Amino acid sequence: MTKKREKFSTQMDSKLLKELKDLAKSEGRQIQSIVEEAVEEYVAENTGYKMHPEIKKAYARSIDRFDSLYEKLAK
Repeated sequence: MTKKREKFSTQMDSKLLKELKDLAKSEGRQIQSIVEEAVEEYVAENTGYKMHPEIKKAYARSIDRFDSLYEKLAK
């Protein structure tokens, strides 16, 4: 399946752009494929479920306190 592509333009630090071009050349890839891959990863990491910090702390405390029990229950 071919992806529908749309042109857009942006700017970036000139040193970073040179590094990107060098990397693309060394990997035999086009810059657009590297940028698209990086953006896909960024979007995936930043659009998923985010646990509230207080819930995350409570979860960590629970794991610390009941780890052996959870292991027994998993068997």
